[in-house]
Amino acid sequence: MANQDYIRKNREWLEAKACEAGVRPLDGGIYYKVIKQGNKGGAKPNRGSVVTVHYTGKTINGKTFDSSRGGVAPAFRLRDLIPGWIIAVQQMQVGDKWEIYLPAEKGYGRFSQPGIPGGSTLIFEIELIAVG
Repeated sequence: MANQDYIRKNREWLEAKACEAGVRPLDGGIYYKVIKQGNKGGAKPNRGSVVTVHYTGKTINGKTFDSSRGGVAPAFRLRDLIPGWIIAVQQMQVGDKWEIYLPAEKGYGRFSQPGIPGGSTLIFEIELIAVG
């Protein structure tokens, strides 16, 4: 179970991030920043798509908890991922590289995962390589 002070700090971090230049809102309290724009009119995934991505996941203290960098880009069925990924990745097109900021409710909620305390705001850098 997450501690209330930690949850509050994570929410405050996300509120501050939302005010930064270039950071845009998505549904569900999710925010993102475009790092690299893909090809206009490129393929966009839907919930049932298999997406090939490179990604790095961090907590707000900058600690990396997962990354595909340095290996082969993994493919995932989008509907099998955490809610924040499902929402954000459907807005991307092939070639896009975004940094997304997920409130805990769109990640793992109050439940801890390896390297991720419950109540964590999650930061992912996602590069959409292919949609199948």
